[in-house]
Amino acid sequence: MHRLSRFAPAALFIALGLMAAPALADRDPAYASARAAGQIGEQPDGYLGIVGSPTTELRKLVDDINIKRRALYSTKAQQNNVTLEAYALTSGCQAILRTTPGEMYRTPEGKWKARSSDAPERDPRCP
Repeated sequence: MHRLSRFAPAALFIALGLMAAPALADRDPAYASARAAGQIGEQPDGYLGIVGSPTTELRKLVDDINIKRRALYSTKAQQNNVTLEAYALTSGCQAILRTTPGEMYRTPEGKWKARSSDAPERDPRCP
């Protein structure tokens, strides 16, 4: 099976705008503050990560959001007959694409990078 074909169904649902996980966090002022400060960022696996040294507060915030994302991804993956991993990866691709200049994201090589006005570096499996 071609590597991308496993992710094609999830990519279709992303393209249709059915991904809401990052929007869940957008309503939390602590999330917005940490994101603006470059303390957290999007990762290729669809989950948030902590940039630098974690504090107890950041760890709690990120863990809470990631638990909610995983639950949503699991439900959506089942509904769309794709794997949780494929759905999360495609969501991560889109979340990284939606970052704005100055926001942090993890490159496919695992390095944290501040988004510039250029397109972000994304996993080669991204749709």
